[in-house]
This record gives sequence, C-alpha cells and structure tokens, in this order.
Amino acid sequence: MILDLANPKKFEKSINGKNIQLFTLKNKNGLISQITNYGGRIVSLWAPDANGNFEDLVLGYDNIETYINPPNEIYLGALIGRYGNRIVKGLFEINGKTYKGAINNGPNHLHGGIKNFSLVVWDAKLINEQQLELTYLSPDGEEGYPGNLGVTVIYTLTYDNALQIEYKATTDATTHINLTNHSYFNLKGAGNGTITDHLLQINADYFLPTDETSIPLGKPEYVENTPFDFRKLKLIGENLKDDHKQLKMAQGYDHTMVFNDTDKKSIAAFVIEPVSGRTLELYTNEPGAQFYTGNWITGCGTGKKGKTYLSQDAFCLETQHFPNSPNQKNFPTTLLNPGEEYYSFCSYKLGIKKP
Repeated sequence: MILDLANPKKFEKSINGKNIQLFTLKNKNGLISQITNYGGRIVSLWAPDANGNFEDLVLGYDNIETYINPPNEIYLGALIGRYGNRIVKGLFEINGKTYKGAINNGPNHLHGGIKNFSLVVWDAKLINEQQLELTYLSPDGEEGYPGNLGVTVIYTLTYDNALQIEYKATTDATTHINLTNHSYFNLKGAGNGTITDHLLQINADYFLPTDETSIPLGKPEYVENTPFDFRKLKLIGENLKDDHKQLKMAQGYDHTMVFNDTDKKSIAAFVIEPVSGRTLELYTNEPGAQFYTGNWITGCGTGKKGKTYLSQDAFCLETQHFPNSPNQKNFPTTLLNPGEEYYSFCSYKLGIKKP
C-alpha cells in the first residue's frame, strides 16, 4: 500500500541559520511516523486497521509554514518544555529566590512560556530508520528558568509498533522541568470525525480537580461516582456532557489523571476505536497524564489533506508531572539539581483488536 505521506520539501526552511527538516521513521510492520525538528513535532503516525487499511492517526498540517504561523496555537504534535502544563501566575521559588515565567494563558504560565520548546529548531540526528535523536541547550534565564538545561529527546518506532519517547536532561543550576508531547490522536484517522465514540480505560483512582484557570485545587479527588471514572472501559463521550462543574469549566475533559502505577510495564491507559479495531496502549514512568478531549481544536486552521478539525475530534494523553507542582509541596517534585539526570518515558503502542 502506498501511503500519502507529508512531503519533506514542504518542511524545508531555515530559521536563524538552523535548518528545519522532516524525518521519516518506519518499522518492519509498515508503520510510519514523520517528525520535524521544528518543535520536535510528530507530523504523522500511520497504522493499519483490522482490515489492513492504513490511516494517519495524529492531527497536523501539510507544511511547515502553518506550524510556524498557526491560526490558533494548540501545540499540534509538539514537544513541550521547560514545563508542561501550568504554573500559577508564572511564579515559583527555588532556594529562597523567586522566579517568574511569562504569562501566556489567562493569569498563568503555560507549556514553558512564549519561547517554549515547541518553537525551537532542535539539532537532529537520524540514528537509523527507526530512531531519531533531538537535542537542545536551553540557556540560563530562558523564559525565566534558571540554569543551562541540556535536553535530549529520542523518538523510536519500535518493532512491536510503539512510538516511544525518551526525555533526558541535565542542568548546571537547580531548576524545574516537566517535559511532555502534545500529540492529538484519532484512531479513526486524523480529521475523520469525533473521538467521543472511542472506548477508554485509565489506570487511575484519582484525578486533579482545578479552579477556573485550570490550576489544581490541591488534593487529588477519588474518581468514583464522577465523570472521571475510567477504571473500566467506557465511551469517552459517555459522561462528557454531564452537569459537572469540572467538565463545564473546561468544556470537556482537560484534567490530570493520577496513575496507580508508574513502573513503565503497567498499562497506564488503553483506547480502542470499535469500528476500525485500532487500539492504543499508553506506558510511562510519569505519575500522571493530562487527558484532554481537544475542546479548543476548532479554529486551528485547515489540517492535512485539506481536512477541517473540530473540537473533540481528537484526544491527548500527555504524560507528565502535575500542573503547578513548583507551588504544591504535596505533589511529586519537578526539581532537577546539578549532577542529576532527568529521565521521562512515554510509549504509545498501537495494535488491533479484531471483532
């Protein structure tokens, strides 16, 4: 089967003397993922259904210009850093000194600020046809964060059909770090309709309720008897329109799910699209993931192959530490000290469940 892949020539551009490219990873089973070093963005991820028909499962654009100047920035497929998710008012303290990041989401700091990792042209090295290495040195003071932070991100399309992401970092001064990827998935295929009819299971007894600005209130809440109970497989849309304050504020799901296990071997989440039979298994060593039902997708512009993306046409499972952890002492720490190595692991394993 010949797949309609993104054209690498439409991703060739230079910014401040650094070249943007599109890299193609493939495995022996025919799965393909295309990744650009502009923001480390996953541009495509092709996988078969139960009948062997391939579709591209992640939202994105056909050319680099739209990624650089999107009508509405929703971080399609991007690497997020230094700090994924929100920090209240952009303020945090390290060793008695207060630091302030840019305010770019209401009253808060979001996804690392104005010049965040999604806008960086990363140094890229194609290790082999299944593996891409990206590196970036975030200088001391960038977006208000202390320390020169050296970051390496490795994408691997594995033999068992997983798109695996490994994040590593070191610093020369104590700083906060919380890296993730912001890919939007639709197991029917990007632009092929809603994800409310996908079935989802999450290995999480707790979630983090938030205030009106999406900052966690503090204590995790038990999911039982709430719309956030995905401990058993159920439709994403089953409780999406419930009369629940948290859902109304976010116009859907946009909350951190607190995983029961973080050993990389336990399935953190499982998704199935019943008609195609495509499945996604999520593995991570992170304590949680932001489960987001793409509530603000509408207005992001024309997608790949001229398709229009609408709200709740995709879901995100962004593995990460918790929002506002620098200001929540009861949350797992996001501090990284000199001499330590930050390591985060995420695996999106694709499969098929035949009827």
